[in-house]
Amino acid sequence: MSMPTFPQIDPPLTRENSLNEIISSIAAEELSLSHILNAEGEKLQYVLGTLPGIAEAAALDEVMQVNQSVQETLSNVMEQQMMLTSKLTSAMSAPILPGPTGATGATGATGPAEGAAGAVGATGPTGADGVAGATGPTGTTGATGATGAQGPTGPTGADGVTGAAGAVGPTGATGATGATGPTGAVGATGATGATGPTGPDGAAGPAGIVGAVGATGATGPTGASGPTGATGPNPTATAGFAANTQGSSVLVALGGTAIALPNAQVLSPDITVNAGNTVFTVATAGTYQISYHVNTTASLLMGTRLVINGTNSTPSTINPAISTANFENQIKVTLPANSTISLQLFTSIVGTAILINGGAGASLSIVRLS
Repeated sequence: MSMPTFPQIDPPLTRENSLNEIISSIAAEELSLSHILNAEGEKLQYVLGTLPGIAEAAALDEVMQVNQSVQETLSNVMEQQMMLTSKLTSAMSAPILPGPTGATGATGATGPAEGAAGAVGATGPTGADGVAGATGPTGTTGATGATGAQGPTGPTGADGVTGAAGAVGPTGATGATGATGPTGAVGATGATGATGPTGPDGAAGPAGIVGAVGATGATGPTGASGPTGATGPNPTATAGFAANTQGSSVLVALGGTAIALPNAQVLSPDITVNAGNTVFTVATAGTYQISYHVNTTASLLMGTRLVINGTNSTPSTINPAISTANFENQIKVTLPANSTISLQLFTSIVGTAILINGGAGASLSIVRLS
């Protein structure tokens, strides 16, 4: 098997020239990598439809294929970057070797023991200072180029060596707030059981003829007590209570978010609750007293209210001007049959409220008065 041959370099490279060539090749490779990264970014812009002149984005499966290709390329670029960093570190830390010692020159002839001292020459006059030249004008500053569109976030690569701190870029514009999702439909109210029939009242006897007033007779014995009449309707038979004692985290949207009350439920037969424990349906019409409490783990700049039959109840609303952690209110309201009631947190800025755990983080009480 033949041995490899290398071309003769003329003139021969010195050690310093070799190091310079290595550093130049690293710079050229870095420039090539920057073009590759730019090409990958434009590839993503193309499939996402953000390049000028592109009518629409590619299909999702095409986007995923391009994303996989870009991820593999970036991984290879990171490996190449680590190799270039190692090569540059080795080149920069290479020791400087001294050149060869030159030949020793011939010893010169020995001069006289002491020569005659020459006369000291006269000091010449100091020349005049020259005129300072005029300062040239400062060149104009070039216009700042437009900021390029932000590319999609690539995969996280391996940790590279720490480079020099770059200049702080301009702050990007704040994205628009996303629209609030629609409220889920209220579940159907279960049918109310039929009320049993009331027994008929006994027939009244005919009125007798009024006779002449006779002499007062002796007091007769006390007659037997008549039967007790039927009990009238009990207004408090319709009542309900529910709470949240499990420390739930509630993401409060701009339009308000209903609080789930899955714990300690005591509901009369004509009060039902949906599967999410957020909407209570009252089957019986009447005047009701409704009260609620909401207790959070930290003070929040949010409000609370009741939503009755899909409408925000103004008398039940608490909208404090400063942050608070405790909300409570009580109202009286006339409800038609099959009315719905929800307890809601609302805010002007999307945020999260955490209800207290192991106690009444939130509670709702419903009592029919009449």
